[in-house]
Amino acid sequence: MDKIDLPPVGPDDLPLSLLEMGCSGRFELITHPLPKNRPLPPHSTLPHGLPPTCLDLKTEVEKRFLRDPAWLPVHDVDDSFHKFLQISTRDKEVDSLLHCSLSPLHSGLSVVRDPTTGMLLDFTEVLLEDTGLSAKNSLSLQRQPGPPSESLRGSNTNYPFLPAGMEELTLEQIKKKSEREEDIDFEKDLLTVPPGLKAGVDFSDKEAKATKSEVNLLSLLSTFDEIIDALPEEKEGVSRKEETVKLPRTNSLEELGIKDSGNSPSQPSANTVHLSEQKKNPQQEDKGDLKKWAVPVDISSPCDDFYKRIPDPAFKYPFELDVFQKQAILRLEAHDSVFVAAHTSAGKTVVAEYAIALSQKHMTRTIYTSPIKALSNQKFRDFKTTFGDVGLLTGDVQLSPESSPSCQLLIIHLFFFTIFVNQYFKNLVQIRFSLCCIQISCDVVVCQRGVVWEEVLIMLPEHVSIILLSATVPNAVEFSEWIGRIKKWSIYVISTIKRPVPLEHYLYTGNSTKTQKELFLLLDSTGNFLTKGYYATVEAKKERTSKHAQSFGTKNVSQHNTTASQDRAVWQTLLNYLSQRQQTPVVAFTFSRTRCDENARSLTSLDLTSSIEKSEIHSFLQKSLTRLRGGDRQLPQILLMRDLLKRGIGVHHSGILPILKEIIEMLFSRGLVKVLFATETFAMGVNMPARTVVFDSIRKHDGTGFRNLLPGEYIQMAGRAGRRGLDATGTVIILCKAGVHDMGNLHAMMLGKPTVLQSQFRLTYTMILNLLRVEALRVTDMMRRSFSENHRDTQAHEKRISELRNTLSSLPPLDTEGQLSDILSYYHTITELLITTETLQRAVLESVNGLKALSVGRVVIVNNSQHHNALGVILQVSNDAVNRTFTALIICEKGNEEAAGDDQSNKAFHPIYSTSLFIPEGPCSHTVQKLKLQDISAITTKTLKVIPERIIDNYNKRQQPRFRLDPPGQAISTATQELLRLAEASPNGITTLDPVNDLHLKGVDVVEGVMRHRVLQGCLKDFHCIHSPTFTEQFARVQERMSVQEELDKLLFLVSDQSLTLLPEYHQRIKVLEALQYVDSTGAVQLKGRVACQISSHELLLTELLFENTLSPLAPEESAALLSCLVFTQNTQIDPHITNTLQEGISQVLNVAQRIGELQRDCGIAQTAEDFVAQFKFGLTEVVYCWARGMPFSEIAQLTNVQEGTIVRCIQRLDEILKEVRQAARIVGDSVLGSKMERASLAIRRDIVFTASLYTH
Repeated sequence: MDKIDLPPVGPDDLPLSLLEMGCSGRFELITHPLPKNRPLPPHSTLPHGLPPTCLDLKTEVEKRFLRDPAWLPVHDVDDSFHKFLQISTRDKEVDSLLHCSLSPLHSGLSVVRDPTTGMLLDFTEVLLEDTGLSAKNSLSLQRQPGPPSESLRGSNTNYPFLPAGMEELTLEQIKKKSEREEDIDFEKDLLTVPPGLKAGVDFSDKEAKATKSEVNLLSLLSTFDEIIDALPEEKEGVSRKEETVKLPRTNSLEELGIKDSGNSPSQPSANTVHLSEQKKNPQQEDKGDLKKWAVPVDISSPCDDFYKRIPDPAFKYPFELDVFQKQAILRLEAHDSVFVAAHTSAGKTVVAEYAIALSQKHMTRTIYTSPIKALSNQKFRDFKTTFGDVGLLTGDVQLSPESSPSCQLLIIHLFFFTIFVNQYFKNLVQIRFSLCCIQISCDVVVCQRGVVWEEVLIMLPEHVSIILLSATVPNAVEFSEWIGRIKKWSIYVISTIKRPVPLEHYLYTGNSTKTQKELFLLLDSTGNFLTKGYYATVEAKKERTSKHAQSFGTKNVSQHNTTASQDRAVWQTLLNYLSQRQQTPVVAFTFSRTRCDENARSLTSLDLTSSIEKSEIHSFLQKSLTRLRGGDRQLPQILLMRDLLKRGIGVHHSGILPILKEIIEMLFSRGLVKVLFATETFAMGVNMPARTVVFDSIRKHDGTGFRNLLPGEYIQMAGRAGRRGLDATGTVIILCKAGVHDMGNLHAMMLGKPTVLQSQFRLTYTMILNLLRVEALRVTDMMRRSFSENHRDTQAHEKRISELRNTLSSLPPLDTEGQLSDILSYYHTITELLITTETLQRAVLESVNGLKALSVGRVVIVNNSQHHNALGVILQVSNDAVNRTFTALIICEKGNEEAAGDDQSNKAFHPIYSTSLFIPEGPCSHTVQKLKLQDISAITTKTLKVIPERIIDNYNKRQQPRFRLDPPGQAISTATQELLRLAEASPNGITTLDPVNDLHLKGVDVVEGVMRHRVLQGCLKDFHCIHSPTFTEQFARVQERMSVQEELDKLLFLVSDQSLTLLPEYHQRIKVLEALQYVDSTGAVQLKGRVACQISSHELLLTELLFENTLSPLAPEESAALLSCLVFTQNTQIDPHITNTLQEGISQVLNVAQRIGELQRDCGIAQTAEDFVAQFKFGLTEVVYCWARGMPFSEIAQLTNVQEGTIVRCIQRLDEILKEVRQAARIVGDSVLGSKMERASLAIRRDIVFTASLYTH
């Protein structure tokens, strides 16, 4: 083959080219395949050059769209019509035109009948006042019912029903109120010259024109007719004024102020009005003012006619009722409200059962509330067995809500929330009688539940009767009086006199077989305190301690200096002894969960059950635990409790699993648990009576320190002893393990006055927002009606205000013309001067230097009802530091020696303030009196040498009738002449001790008071009124009028909202809500406020977390773990191991809490930011996180030292929080967060934590 020779390759033949990058002048070298017989294309990123630029579209837009819009498609009628035909081609549904939403009827038909025959005569159309009312706009019971889905839990946007005792304003009343608020004086407040003009209308009085001689008869008759027609209207107006005597509800003192009648001397209509007010029925007014709402019922005499008055009772009992039960039933039959304050185990449940039966008979409903869920579950089982138609609603259980049961059981805090939002009471509108039975525990007065039941009682509607069940409290009548006053009902108070089963109280010192009988009676069944038994206990304890060479005191003995072996010996000995005497079952109250567990574990050798009882216990345990998963049945707590229960020993406290506590309660009620170690919560309301109650100690830790049990606490727990119908007496034993308790402490605890029901009312953000959401209800109304404001006797104040206004209008007018023009200013100045002087005197006389100056011989100036600026000398000083008195010799006029009695300390109000000393006009006499601190107006720099014993003895001697004419002794005459000499030497005032310079009082109030006193004294000489010849008479009138006015202003303040105790805190919380934008400046609830209404606790923190999207990046299990800080309150020493995302969430929660705490502090709320942040504990964060991810309960219990029962209770409460956050997310519109909360709730609702209650299933 021949070789072909090719020409050399030139630059143009290479597959390279340059690419121009835009118009920047920059090129890049690129490769490309060689074209075949075609020229190379231009290589540029802009082959066609730069694109055209649009300078301004404004001109084109205006031209096309504004000046000539005819080209728009909307003006193309043909095209639009064709499109309409395409859209309108559909199937015709004529039936849809036949259905429409009905508008509410505005009128109805009323039947007109013959009054004698009753025959139908005609129909008349009447207007309906309640048209258009619903749960969204009205508090009336006549409003339309809500949907069935809101029958029980309701909706947060609903209005509550109008609370009983409050009056809902009608439209006419609102109009009249607005007219009254426009306080315009049409004689003085109207302009006569328009602004900008020089002339106007002259309204001044002018001379009457001369009457014509001719009289028009028609005009005269028409005038007479007008007078006749006006008479009924005038009477009607007078009656209207009489009806408006009741004080209007106001927000401030300024709104209640009245015009000073002294400024308007001529008021002809005022007397007429007050006369009409006085013409009201006085008997009816006094009856209303003196009405006692609490009616104590006498139960000392038997109720013999009970079955005659109630021949067909709603419920029949197989036993004879007690007198207090019969009286309560009689009041229920009369549709009255009752307060049953009976001893423990007296039979208060009988009253509740009859109320339920009565509501079933009347086809109405009864709501039974209790302070704790355990009691609700127990009552549900009892009532379900008795009545069948019973529902239950707690935080995690809702049974039979759809069947509208005649009896609904609620826990108290859920009942309060239901009152605000539900429609449950709506079905009672047409029923004249319904019941609300509230179980009040004595412990409620010291915990947060007290706030809830107080708010429940305030918010109950008018048609709901109340049955209050409680242990004996000393102020049951006072509490009932408060309820009756705010509800305008009569509350019948029924109290038991004594326990049905009396108690005997013992002290126990045994600790071995030899000493097991050392049981000493201290308080017998009749209430006698036996000191003999106490001293016998002391002797027995001393004898044993001397043998062991130990020293124990009898006072303030610590209960924590005994060893575990000593405790075990005491319990072993006591329980064996009680078992031998058949004194079981026993409840042993121990004020520590750890001590309860230790005491139960230590009794390894104690067996109190028979083989038959063991078999029964085993069968019941197996049956009850079948609802648990296999792994949960092997929990250490369950295994331990199974062993203890078989031997008749149980433990009951908040750390025990709920299902175990129910098993123990049921076994205890059946008599299979012989000994139950429990904390004081066991006595809170669960009906579990025992034969014997034992106190491990009488001291407890209340969160701040150790203290002795209060009488109410002791009575509540000791009352569990004694089973009615089984025991003749109940036994109460107090252990003396380390020593004998002080006898005074024992006496005060056993026989002291029980704890009174006290108001625990406090303001919460949720309550404030819920009330602000309803314009017809005010927060101040809630505060005014709380039990804490029960001391406000508003009716008596209003009556006194009316009397003072009548008195004020009847006083003669003041003369404030000429020289007397400044008499009111003079009165205020001299009043302030007297108050300042009295304040300085009090500071001086209460100081150490002032009391030292008031020694024997000191000359003082005396001012009281008998003496004015009179000199006296101190003779004797009493030793009483509280009510110190000074015996003094005082100069006086001849004939004024007699003391003024009890009124001598009341100072007279002298019209002209003067420092001139008293100098008798005639012969100088003297008197000896006991002075109080307020009788001494000044301490002079002078002292006299006196012999006080001789002066007092001589004066007392001459007070006797036979020595009355004897001349005074030398000592009295010398002292009297010296005092007179001092007065005559300084008639315009004697030198007194200066509080600052002489007595060295350097307090700010004293220094400012001295300076103010000097300024006021200097102002008095500038007044002209003191030179008027009628000054004394006019000043007396001013004094009389101003005293009435001051008392009136004080009472007006007391009945106004400004005197409410919690009003400052309310304003502080409103500032917080405004700063966080929950409400606006007008008080209208904003979006964040509506979200906060959905949350029952920690509403501010949860709402802020919701709006800051803190929960959005978290997984469902992480969200549940983070929110566990809201329900866990204990401190733990174990640091949780959590994810980084969850750790960031914790940091955000703490930051938000810190910000809220600082804001509250800045707004004046008395809680530091540190305390606010410290209430959120993250000790269960890891536990909840692992539980939500599916870890077994036996494994998560190993992650913390928190007891199993506490874990279960916190997770159950956490589920309620998740549901509230889910509902709040739906309000905001965050459906993703709502579904996440729902998944988190489903993740934690499993296994042993949410096992169904044995009482309900």
